[in-house]
Amino acid sequence: MTKPTSTLYEWAGGQEAFERLINAFYDRVEADDLISPLFPGGVSKEHRRNVTAWWCEVLGGPARYTEELGGYERMVDKHRDLAITPEQRFRFASLMSLAADDAGLPADPEFRSAFVAYLEWGTRLAMHNSQPDADVVEHAPVPRWGWGETPPYQP
Repeated sequence: MTKPTSTLYEWAGGQEAFERLINAFYDRVEADDLISPLFPGGVSKEHRRNVTAWWCEVLGGPARYTEELGGYERMVDKHRDLAITPEQRFRFASLMSLAADDAGLPADPEFRSAFVAYLEWGTRLAMHNSQPDADVVEHAPVPRWGWGETPPYQP
């Protein structure tokens, strides 16, 4: 298969596809004993909307998270001092992968490879940034993930 000219966001089905993904994911999170403690009281509609905006922007959609919600710096702040464990990180990634199936995201290997690559990168960065003594990159752009060519950010 040749690399599509569309973004991952477009390939997946746009805003509606990511709303389905994030809702399916957080429905799983709320029922999970390992991850749900990170969300005392459940996952609000506002949180779901904001995370949807993040995923849409990262995977090539509108830059709403940056323009309206504070960009990278806000995402870093949301993870500070959560002390995410390796087991929680892995469960988060696993549940998101299952939620992609629940939401009917494309199942082709090229899309899923790019999707899981971002999921691995993002969850590992979030876990790092959540540690109380973490050396955190304070300012960076929201990552823009593509079909396998996104380089690491270097200030």
